[in-house]
Amino acid sequence: MNHTLVGAFVLLLVTALIAGALWLASGGALRKQYDLYLAIEDESVAGLNLNAPVKYNGVEIGKVRLIALDRANPERVRLVLAIERGTPIKEDTVAVLKTQGLTGIAYVELGGSTTASPPLQVSEGETYPIIHTKPSLSTRLENVLTTVLAKLDSTSSNIDAILSDANREAFSRTLANLAAVSDSIAARRDSIDSGIANASRTFDHTARATAQLGPLIERVGRSAESVEKLGDAAAQASQRAGETVDAVGADVQRFTAQTLPELQRLLGELSVLSASLRRLSEQTERNPSGLLVGRSPVPPGPGETSAEGTPPSSTRKIAP
Repeated sequence: MNHTLVGAFVLLLVTALIAGALWLASGGALRKQYDLYLAIEDESVAGLNLNAPVKYNGVEIGKVRLIALDRANPERVRLVLAIERGTPIKEDTVAVLKTQGLTGIAYVELGGSTTASPPLQVSEGETYPIIHTKPSLSTRLENVLTTVLAKLDSTSSNIDAILSDANREAFSRTLANLAAVSDSIAARRDSIDSGIANASRTFDHTARATAQLGPLIERVGRSAESVEKLGDAAAQASQRAGETVDAVGADVQRFTAQTLPELQRLLGELSVLSASLRRLSEQTERNPSGLLVGRSPVPPGPGETSAEGTPPSSTRKIAP
């Protein structure tokens, strides 16, 4: 009986020791608490394994718990990250894939947070808060190299087009023509030198003529000002002449309205006087003595008497 109790006690003690050791090995009371976050990568995650480190500015803060394809878009990869609780994961935190040293072991690097940014929260319809990602260095280099290679390919094609047989032949002809032109210029070197000297003299003469143009232009300017003043004076004279013509016209109208009727009457009287003088002249020519003795009255006819019953007067002066 005693041996049975002793054996049972020993078994319980050993079991307790093993459980305590396992508990201590797993962390026990010192075990850290983790929060889960989601990061969606748009590139290949080759080299990244489960339990790969998650670092924040180089400090390890967690592990990669899950790597899976996005069912909605197979070109993307969903990463579930277990990050120590209390790590400042904010809305502007960015996750980037990096490789460690020459071994090529991939891990997730977090960074980019600012003090003013609010903590990252779970979006509506999501299970975990989503950390934004950006392309890794290898992806950026690959994109740059792809772009460079595409441009090199296009440049090579353009060079091949430029160096085609037809273009090479045209280039050869151009070089031959340039050689011929160079020979012609060399043969006419003396003429060219003479022409350059003449051109230099021409430029000198032009410079002197230009220097002399200054006073001439100034005189022309003064002449233009004089002409302008003369034009102004002519305009003023024309205006005064117009006013004078208007005044003369008014005087002519008044003369026509007032003097012309009197002149017409005078001309009528002069015409009557002229007719009287003409008759007197004709009468004088016929009977010059009539100016002295007057005109003899015409004797009355048979049976005629004067208006008073007496013979008419014997003589009567002729009124001029």
